[in-house]
Amino acid sequence: MSHRIVVLGAGYAGLSAAKRLARNLRRNDVTVTLVNASDRFVERVRLHQLAAGQRLAVLPLRQQLSGTPVRLVVGRVTAIDTTARTVCMGDEQRVMVYDTLVYAAGSQARLDEVPGAAEHAHAVASPEQATRLRHRIAEIESGGTVAVVGAGLTGLETASELAESHPGLHVRLFTDADDVGSRLAPRGRTHLRRALDRLGVSIHPKTVVMSVRDNGVDTLDGRAFAADAVVWSTGFRVPDLAREAGFATDDGGRILVDATLRSVSHPEVYAVGDAAAGASVSGEPSRMSCQAALPMGRGVADVVAARLTGRESGPVRIGYVFTNISLGRRDGVVQFTRADDRPRRFVLTGRAAAAFKEAVVRSTVRSGLRGEKHRSTRGGQP
Repeated sequence: MSHRIVVLGAGYAGLSAAKRLARNLRRNDVTVTLVNASDRFVERVRLHQLAAGQRLAVLPLRQQLSGTPVRLVVGRVTAIDTTARTVCMGDEQRVMVYDTLVYAAGSQARLDEVPGAAEHAHAVASPEQATRLRHRIAEIESGGTVAVVGAGLTGLETASELAESHPGLHVRLFTDADDVGSRLAPRGRTHLRRALDRLGVSIHPKTVVMSVRDNGVDTLDGRAFAADAVVWSTGFRVPDLAREAGFATDDGGRILVDATLRSVSHPEVYAVGDAAAGASVSGEPSRMSCQAALPMGRGVADVVAARLTGRESGPVRIGYVFTNISLGRRDGVVQFTRADDRPRRFVLTGRAAAAFKEAVVRSTVRSGLRGEKHRSTRGGQP
């Protein structure tokens, strides 16, 4: 009987893992099945563009898998039985058996942090959320206000994109930090502040939002800000699926893995992407980012292929190269970094940075998701 590999999730990590596994094990008696809730690949790093009203390319997964033996199953996973080694979908009448499981369930918007966020705030963590925000923005009359809570990469890119695409709106950016762009070198921070000022984005540093209303937000210091729409971009959380299945997880629900991305509690399971608590070269947990997801996906495919063919497997290296921040369609900041994510002095800004990021995002789809060697970059996620 063929060795059954099931990959859960077709994001940056899962799709690259599935394709590379199929390529690495093409001469072996192995089947690779990719399970995803949708039949399309989502360029998550572009969802702020969708929210601002722009059209995104449609990327069917079957087209992405064309020419490979990877089997695609479209369905939402509801449970994992680690004893029977099965994955249940939908009403649990659809069951898939695995010998090796690659868990790449991704992450979702963290809307449970403060009262009212889940009911009244918008997010940009999925196409459905971004589309809902786009429709709301289209309803706001000129002179209206949009409050963006959280000034990580998602917040910065969303605030900039909305301000550029809808100049008649007033965009407020709230952060509990002392300033925006704290992880950038001085030149990058200066350019970021100037760009936000040029776009008319009001920055509210050291401001903690404690609740969200249908017409604004309330802050820790007792102030109330009116807003026609609130965008919540303070971070992401992972699904409860891994914890409920009994995998060893960290406090946030990410699967605890060793240096080869193998579950520390279930050796037949590997975890990649946002849902894995992998260690970067700095020793810190890997960031929820495209830059970490792609090397994890490629790396785990090499690890699994090596072990199934009786070879030794080394650790998966999760390092960083640069951080991309788009500031609308014609401006941006590219902060080059050391492998441990510390900023270097070299920073690219302006139109050159915008063009650089666009090239990187396009090349990620063209080469990285084909399972080929690719130096990935982080962009559009915190």
